[in-house]
Amino acid sequence: MSNSHTLRPWSMALLLGLCAGAALAQPVYRVVGPDGKVTFSDRAPSSNAAAVTSGSTSAGANNAGSSLPFALQQIANRFPVTLYTGNDCAPCASARNLLVQRGVPFSERTVSSNEDIAALQRLSGSASLPFGTIGSQQLRGFSDAEWTQFLDAAGYPKQSQLPSSYRRPAPAPLVTVQSLDPTRATRNQESTPTGADANAPLPSGPTPSNPAGIRF
Repeated sequence: MSNSHTLRPWSMALLLGLCAGAALAQPVYRVVGPDGKVTFSDRAPSSNAAAVTSGSTSAGANNAGSSLPFALQQIANRFPVTLYTGNDCAPCASARNLLVQRGVPFSERTVSSNEDIAALQRLSGSASLPFGTIGSQQLRGFSDAEWTQFLDAAGYPKQSQLPSSYRRPAPAPLVTVQSLDPTRATRNQESTPTGADANAPLPSGPTPSNPAGIRF
């Protein structure tokens, strides 16, 4: 049974957590479409799929790569893993431990501010943590059996093959707030046309180049 940690915005930057259960893991289908594209789903594939494999797949030969073994590097490039976590979230720690112990290269994004929560809701459709992605597959909450099934289906080795020199990237906030360079701010003020309101707020919300309206 999966566990999740629910985040809610509250009075400025205060957050409340809620742990809840979720559904049991479903069978995992690995589908190869007519165009050769591989997808993973917990739903049975359509009849026009070129090939279907249910369950796990084995990793290829372990060849040396620049930083990761070649086979592991290929898998990580095709099905990158990202884990979204929060503070005081026991299920998040369980998901992280599974990935670390199995030797899965992954990126971790932390959700701690109201901006992070809003971005998480746009990404996953909820404010529950942990949230993970394996390629295009989304995983909500944590279930050891479910996450293991999808990692197996993606081809990640069951035992760690990471070299001793490997260093996991440090966790980073989901939404990065960047301070405006004072020198740049001065130049912007000097270039403001006469009569324009220098204190007018910067444009926000969805734009053609940022339809989700996420601020970084």
